Amino acid sequence: MVKIEIQEEREFENDESLESLESLESLEHLELQCLEVANRAAESAYNMASISGEIKNAWLRKTAELIESRTDYILSENRKDIEAATNLKSAEIDRLSLNRKRLNDIVIAIREIEKFPEPIGGIIESNIRPNGLEVQKVRVPLGVIFFIYESRPNVTTDAAAICIKSGNAVILRGGKEAINSNIALAEVLSEAAEKTGLPTDAVQLVRNTDHKVVGNFLKMNDLINVTIPRGGESLIRRVVKEAKMPVIKHFAGNCHIYIDKTADEKTAIDVTVNSKCQRLGVCNAAESLVVHSDISKTILPQVLKQLMLNGIEIRGCNRTCEIFAQAIQAKEDDFKTEYHDAVISVKIVDSIEEAIKHINFYSDKHTESIITKDLESARKFAAGIDSSAVMINASTRFNDGGQIGLGAEIGISTDKLHARGPCGIKELTTYKYIIYGNGQIRD
Repeated sequence: MVKIEIQEEREFENDESLESLESLESLEHLELQCLEVANRAAESAYNMASISGEIKNAWLRKTAELIESRTDYILSENRKDIEAATNLKSAEIDRLSLNRKRLNDIVIAIREIEKFPEPIGGIIESNIRPNGLEVQKVRVPLGVIFFIYESRPNVTTDAAAICIKSGNAVILRGGKEAINSNIALAEVLSEAAEKTGLPTDAVQLVRNTDHKVVGNFLKMNDLINVTIPRGGESLIRRVVKEAKMPVIKHFAGNCHIYIDKTADEKTAIDVTVNSKCQRLGVCNAAESLVVHSDISKTILPQVLKQLMLNGIEIRGCNRTCEIFAQAIQAKEDDFKTEYHDAVISVKIVDSIEEAIKHINFYSDKHTESIITKDLESARKFAAGIDSSAVMINASTRFNDGGQIGLGAEIGISTDKLHARGPCGIKELTTYKYIIYGNGQIRD
């Protein structure tokens, strides 16, 4: 009996061709699944380009109603994800977590998006040529959007709502840590589509969490018009490397606060603490503090004291460590790190020009803020900083679609093309020219 068992085990171990065949069949099956999803999305995108604003708004209203009515179920599914997230840091757990307030915020955002004017078909500009041709530049959807994001389930509804309002079809691929939450929310989105006449495949959630799924979709540039990754730098770099279609992205969010020599102390403290501490794990949280030397011995110690009272570790340059004994000596990497944690880097400079140079060198082109009472300094900072958003006497946390009047956002782009900053409804559209004639021919 023992000999037979050993022989069978050896035969199984040596049967590499069978294992290879099964692996190949599995990969082919996965590719076919992805292709089916992309084909359905592409067909829906053609329909979405001409669907009425009334139907899109009805879908948004029904989605909001269903989320309200299913709050307990969605939260119970979210708890499954949280209980399974044993290897995540506290900031990551915070991003993953839903509660009644956050669900209510989702509903508010969806209803805000509904109120926006219908973007599709709007005439951006027009003119009549000398030969009588009327040339119109008209807003149209991008088409099919492949949206990859990590463990923030509220992003599922934000992205779907913005994509539908802007006339697009969207393929949603969230992180495996939020799979139960995302499925619960996707069920709501699908049911709302069925009840309002929206193409049911205009919003599709990819439930397979295998990393190979992403690679398959990134090859489908004939069916997918644009990919938007939202998550860690490694994810985004992978997408940029593999994608065959355009990518709207930001790699990281090393956001800066610059406290100028004319800064008001209370404003400096309040804005810095809010920018860093309000939520540690988000891309618009401040990670770096730059301070003018003229106020480094007066305002800076008070700011750092308040940060430490909020549990923030200070990693400072040599001058910072001399002034503030509790600071830890910063390394070069500290000035270019997006911590997503209770840590901030601090650099003392001797001029606003030096501050701008330092920030532009280490920044990820996301969000920077200046605290100053001098209008000329504010203008110089705003003109000199090369980032998607510049705040003047305000928290970096305001670089957010909902906060600046876009309703919500699908991400914050640090590119300059096709979109920059928070990507809302208009950023998910493009345009085409429609030219009206009455028989003109070209000489």
